[in-house]
Amino acid sequence: MRTLYAAKTITVGVHPHLSLFGLTIDTDIAMSTLLALAIVIFMGLRLRATVTDGVPGKFQLLWEILVVDIVGDLATSAVGEKGKKFVPIGVTVFIFVLICNWIGFLPTAMHPGQSGEIFPAPTSDVNLPLALALFVITWVHIESVRARRLGGYLRHYGKPYAALTPINLVEEVTKPITLTLRLFGNLFSGGLMIVVVAALMAKAVGPFEIIWKPFDLAIGAIQAYIFMLLTIIYFGLAMSHDEEHEEKHEKKKEKKQTAVLETSQ
Repeated sequence: MRTLYAAKTITVGVHPHLSLFGLTIDTDIAMSTLLALAIVIFMGLRLRATVTDGVPGKFQLLWEILVVDIVGDLATSAVGEKGKKFVPIGVTVFIFVLICNWIGFLPTAMHPGQSGEIFPAPTSDVNLPLALALFVITWVHIESVRARRLGGYLRHYGKPYAALTPINLVEEVTKPITLTLRLFGNLFSGGLMIVVVAALMAKAVGPFEIIWKPFDLAIGAIQAYIFMLLTIIYFGLAMSHDEEHEEKHEKKKEKKQTAVLETSQ
């Protein structure tokens, strides 16, 4: 009987909602997302008000480590000097996803495992990770067109062989899907475990939640870093000119060989 109860309790994508202009809006996810957005804006405004050229405070020091040592070094190594322009989006994505993940740590459920949370982690619903993934991938393709021009952008799908074009196209389509499912699946699994334990062992849900939540925080931080890491890597791949460099190198090599032959003759 407890197993049947657990099966009925576990739901995916079912939230309190309202209809607006023909759209269905999940109110709890929307409130959690707005809360995360407000926290990000507050952190940015506080940093702007307290930033100094002298000895930085703890809050500014954390931001400097994130911007320079983590995201900055990663962007430079993945894209080169041009990667510095993607540091702001990398930092923003990391902070926003991290806060969205950690909102689920707040004990806002009236009855854990039986009632929904007032402020659930918005990334535990598939809609927000999908929106973030589509935003990132769309921007990646825009930067790819800017870096390679339209002709180079279209030709790179046929690299290294034209026969691989369908596979390269499928790879591009699956990028937002994998970004979405990786973030959504890991965050949803945390709430899922609480529901299962609450349904099967009601008396153990309290101690289990206390033990599990710290791991949930670590998972949230790791997933935020991975999402940011993949974002930077995708930008780096989109702006790479490896094919062009190889072609130029081959042309230079051919010219040198031709010049040597002409000289020897």
